[in-house]
Amino acid sequence: MRIKCHSVRLQSLVSISDKAYKATAFDGSTAIIPASMIFGQDYDVMKSEAHWISSWILEQKELQYSAKKTAWFDKDTGRMLPDIKIEKHIPEKIEINNVEPLKELER
Repeated sequence: MRIKCHSVRLQSLVSISDKAYKATAFDGSTAIIPASMIFGQDYDVMKSEAHWISSWILEQKELQYSAKKTAWFDKDTGRMLPDIKIEKHIPEKIEINNVEPLKELER
């Protein structure tokens, strides 16, 4: 099963039990997030710590986040799924305009 997640920059993420974390954003807002909805740290962010958190749990909490950076994760393995875009290429048809074959190439 695929889960949509957002990269959330946090001031602190503290484990309060085996099943929950307390997340504090930079504006001071806090939320208790289940451990099953945190999919690890986002290592692409350099200036502060960012974690991948499920988007549907973020909508229920009043934690500051941005929806700019999203990714899909597999719920069973906890791994990020590749971002695949399928594009269909339809070539243009070229009309033949009085082309005579080369006699050297004929059999």
